[in-house]
Amino acid sequence: MLGIITVILAIGALRASYPVTMPLAAAFVVIAAIWPIKPWLDRFLPPGLSYVATMLVLAVVVTGFTGAVYFSAAQVVSAFERSWDRLDVLYRHVSDWTASWGWSLDGEEGYRRLVGVARGLLQNIYTILGYLGFTALLVVFGLPEVPALRLKLRETFARDEQQEVLASIEAIAEKIRQYLGISTFTSLLTGVATGLYTLAVGLDLALVWGVLNFLLNYIPVVGNLVGIVPPTLFAFVQFQTKTAPAIVFLGLAAIQLAISNVVYPMLQGRSLALSPLAIIVALSFWSWVWGIAGAVLAVPLTAAIVITCDGFQSTQWIARLLSEPRRRE
Repeated sequence: MLGIITVILAIGALRASYPVTMPLAAAFVVIAAIWPIKPWLDRFLPPGLSYVATMLVLAVVVTGFTGAVYFSAAQVVSAFERSWDRLDVLYRHVSDWTASWGWSLDGEEGYRRLVGVARGLLQNIYTILGYLGFTALLVVFGLPEVPALRLKLRETFARDEQQEVLASIEAIAEKIRQYLGISTFTSLLTGVATGLYTLAVGLDLALVWGVLNFLLNYIPVVGNLVGIVPPTLFAFVQFQTKTAPAIVFLGLAAIQLAISNVVYPMLQGRSLALSPLAIIVALSFWSWVWGIAGAVLAVPLTAAIVITCDGFQSTQWIARLLSEPRRRE
């Protein structure tokens, strides 16, 4: 009973402390991912410069991803602007459909609804930028602390305990890098499949749809939806029929479902020794705790919990429950 109460209180604390604990977890994931670059740069640069170079590499990657998203979004917006008359026809169809359900988009009321949605999106963007800034600060100040971790552990734990703690931390960091590698592979697979499919059906901007889906696939669920909706709308604008958008939607949905629900959990489970069911449950749980950020961090956080539980005899049953059976062979 005490254990159950402790778990409930811990979950409540995680939800309540989201502005602090989520950026901390995200910063840990980022540091674990980029740390191998630092020892490699130490071969060629002094320690101080190697830190700066490591942060520059991270900045280049982030800037590249951000620039690619901006470029793809700009191409999509430009394409829709060139077809404004056709978009107006689509808007009228959507307005008629929503009116049949008692939710009007016409007139002043519809305008207020659209403005409210736009304001909500802008507020979310500002919030996300704030969290990203806080996470960046944690990474900048946390990266130089990694070498000092061994010294602190040496002062805190006995020799055997030091090695166990360090082994667990290194195992967690390795699992995080495996997770990011698998995510990159599945995102690339999604982008290539999307580009080829849209090219095959004759949809314009096939390369843009592929790049956009590659980038957005890093964001579970939301990224998948965003990757499907714009090409479907553009298919209506380009072809002016109901059949073409349906074909585009069904094809892209099949690609997203196959990769996200079959390929992705299987590869992650094989790499991280987590069962596919555990990964799906983890995505649901961490999404409930921390929203979209929780979904992004769900797999590495769950892998960290499994590794930590496996180090204590009283909690090894949790590690067995979340792991693949082959892990205990």
